[in-house]
Amino acid sequence: MPASQRVLVVEDNDLNYSLVEFVLGQQGLLISRADTGQQALDMATADPPDLVFMDIQLPGMDGLEVTRRLRQNPLTQGVPIVALTALAMAGDEERVLAAGCDAYLSKPVSPVDLVAVASRFLDIRA
Repeated sequence: MPASQRVLVVEDNDLNYSLVEFVLGQQGLLISRADTGQQALDMATADPPDLVFMDIQLPGMDGLEVTRRLRQNPLTQGVPIVALTALAMAGDEERVLAAGCDAYLSKPVSPVDLVAVASRFLDIRA
């Protein structure tokens, strides 16, 4: 597995971030964190990651807007984005996918589901 597989986790909640960091870190992935939409844009465009886990409910610019902007930028338009959100009402998954996310996980997320979705986009075992 290439050591260069990098995941940007856009998450403003410390507990949620810690779970994702722990589970994906055990897979040998390099994890970085942005806790605001603007920070996510800055980090992703400065050094595009291999995968983004995007919280949708962020302070300021929400994850849907961040996703749209990443999709419009030639540097980041091809980076897979997985929505990781508490939005779990009818129609929420469709809205998230329409904004440009490649996959959707609702919180609370299980470690098995995190690894399974990451394995769709990265060279790791589910």
